[in-house]
Amino acid sequence: MSELKAIRAAYGEALVDLGAENDKIVVLDADLAHATMTNGFAEKYPERFFNGGIAEANMISMAAGLSTMGFIPFCSTFAIFGAGRAYEQVRNSVAYPNFNVKLGMTHAGITLGEDGGSHQAIEDIALMRVIPGMTVIVPCDAKEAKRAVNAVAAMKGPAYLRLARPASPVFEQEMPFEIGKANVLRDGEDVVLFACGIMVATALECADRLSENGVSAAVVNVHTIKPIDEECVLHYAARCKKAVTIEEHSVIGGLGDAVSGVLIGKGDFRFKKIGVQDRFGQSGKPDDLLREYGLDTDSVLKQIESIL
Repeated sequence: MSELKAIRAAYGEALVDLGAENDKIVVLDADLAHATMTNGFAEKYPERFFNGGIAEANMISMAAGLSTMGFIPFCSTFAIFGAGRAYEQVRNSVAYPNFNVKLGMTHAGITLGEDGGSHQAIEDIALMRVIPGMTVIVPCDAKEAKRAVNAVAAMKGPAYLRLARPASPVFEQEMPFEIGKANVLRDGEDVVLFACGIMVATALECADRLSENGVSAAVVNVHTIKPIDEECVLHYAARCKKAVTIEEHSVIGGLGDAVSGVLIGKGDFRFKKIGVQDRFGQSGKPDDLLREYGLDTDSVLKQIESIL
C-alpha cells in the first residue's frame, strides 16, 4: 500500500468512464456533487446528470422513474441522507418493485469527521441489509470502488455502495471483484479477521503485528455484505476457530451480524465484533475519532488479542 486515494474520488472517476461506455448511465445527486465526486460526470455528460436539490426522497423517486425507461441511474448523496432520510423511497419505490437503481452513498461512518454525529451514518449497512433484494457492497479501496461500480451497473436490481470520505490506502496487489465473493488477502491458521471498507487496511496491519508474536492471522475482505460469501466465512471460521469482524459501522446490524448469522449453529467458534459500540458519532478529526471509538490499529489489535 503506497498510495492514498479517497474511495469517493474513485467512484466519481468510475462513473465518468462508465458514462463513455454506456449511454444509458445517468447520475443523480442531491446538491452535493462536489462532495460525492459526481461533479466530473456532470461536467462531462450534463444532459445525463440531474441535481435533485436538497430533496433526497425526490431524487430517489426520480431515479426509480428513470429506471423504468431503460436507464441505469446512480444516485448519490451522503449516506445519512440517502440511506436514512430517503429510506421509505429506497424501500418502496426502488426495492419493492425491484427497479434497477444504484445507490452510491458517500461520507459513511465516523471518518466523515467534523460534521459530527448528525451526519455520520453508522447504521446504513443495517438499514440496507434488511431490505429484501438489496445488494450491499463496501469497497476497501479506490481500485475496488471502480470495480464495484462496473459490477453493480452490469447486474439487474437495486444495489447500495457504501463509500468512505477520507483518502485511504490503495492496495498494490490486484484483487478480483465478484459480487458475493469475498477476497482472501492473507492466509492464516490461528484467527480470521473479516473486514470491510477502510478497515481492511487496519486488519492487514493487525495481522502483520500479530505475526511478530507468532500468531497466524487470516485476513478476508468481505466487500459484499449482502449476499455474503457464506462458503468463505464458514471455511475460515472452521479452520481458525476464532473469528473477528472489523467495521466502521455499528456492531448492530452490520458486517458482524452478517457473519455471525452465517456461523450460528454451524460450529464451535470464539467470535468478536469490532465496530462502533451502540454510540452516535461526534465531531472530530477522522484519526481522532477512530481512536475514540476503538477503531485505530492499536485499539483493534488489543481487541483481537482478547480472544486469542
